[in-house]
Amino acid sequence: MFAVLTRARKSIALLVSILAVAWVAACQPVAPGIGVGPGIGAGPSVDADAPVQVALLVPSGSGKSGDAVLAQSLENAARMAIDDLRGVTIDLRVYDTAAAPQQARAAAARAVDEGAKIILGPVYAETANAAAVAVAPRGINVLSFSNNTTIAGGNLFVLGQTYRNTANRLVSFAAAQGRRSIVVVHSNEASGRLGLQAISDAAARSALPLSGAVSYPLSQDGVIDAVDRIVERVKESNADTIFLTSNSAGALPLLTQMLPEAGLQPGPELQYVGLTRWDIPAQTLDLPGVQGGWFALPDPQRTARYRGRYQEAYSGDPHPISGLAYDGVAAIGALVESGRRDALTIGALTQAAGFQGVNGVFRLRRDGTNERGLAVAQINDARVDVISPAPRSFGRAGF
Repeated sequence: MFAVLTRARKSIALLVSILAVAWVAACQPVAPGIGVGPGIGAGPSVDADAPVQVALLVPSGSGKSGDAVLAQSLENAARMAIDDLRGVTIDLRVYDTAAAPQQARAAAARAVDEGAKIILGPVYAETANAAAVAVAPRGINVLSFSNNTTIAGGNLFVLGQTYRNTANRLVSFAAAQGRRSIVVVHSNEASGRLGLQAISDAAARSALPLSGAVSYPLSQDGVIDAVDRIVERVKESNADTIFLTSNSAGALPLLTQMLPEAGLQPGPELQYVGLTRWDIPAQTLDLPGVQGGWFALPDPQRTARYRGRYQEAYSGDPHPISGLAYDGVAAIGALVESGRRDALTIGALTQAAGFQGVNGVFRLRRDGTNERGLAVAQINDARVDVISPAPRSFGRAGF
């Protein structure tokens, strides 16, 4: 057993180093919408017949190579989206934030001084919050690349795929498949608690009850000590669905190794479901314990087309979150194309029909969060098989 656990720990360490670059949008939460009142940030007036100035705030200048790569990929994606617009001229200006709140605040203020009508970015929650606070009194909205809903609200929107969005899709799908009840397994850190809340809320809105939750400290010993409690809770409640909030950089490899060994074998009678992407990084697909598991992801066909176009244009792979920059520009372009002077107000940004992005349909909510059309996939023999396609519009199955 010790040798097996050692291998699992090594795999976690390897995936941590990979995900440190891949998922920089998953930030630690900060105080929600500090200084941003509900009436602030309605949006500026725009002239659709003139170039519309858009500020792109990126994390370059931090001294970290990963931030530099991400910054360039975001700019590339934004410019690709601009090239795809018809009848709209976007004047994109790029500002470095050095991934630091103080510099993000200064960059946002400078961008508005220079004529920006809306801000795309930054990436990290702390910098996004700082930028939004800086420009809120001036009626400028911020479409950040974070997925952290604790900062959303007022003039600050998050474009990243959120726990709420994912939980709603997966719980709804599980209920439609006739699953009976859920047990959630989560870390006792902020991300784990947010994941639990998202799943709990989704369960409350569905016909699939939540029959229990088991937490653990995010350490190897903490996970090992939690296994017996997880087994006991699942068997006592007769749950047939286990939601795991952790990712491959956390406890996922160890949990999916140890729980089956302890008697919770995944299969028709017990479905494993992941709140995070189980296909990133690709090594996750090789873990024995995730075989048969479900997770949600953006429309794979649209994502593949975007990746192919990006590779052709820039001779390299896009960063996993770079599509958010494309989506932001596409939404801005679609709104400005309408010719309305209030095209970038909160009311326009939160239109019910939403927008078509490179990862599928999405829309912004009044509370600063978003909804995205997600597919449900199952891992079979280290392969990702879509078992429920992403909806192509709102009001259809999957929302």
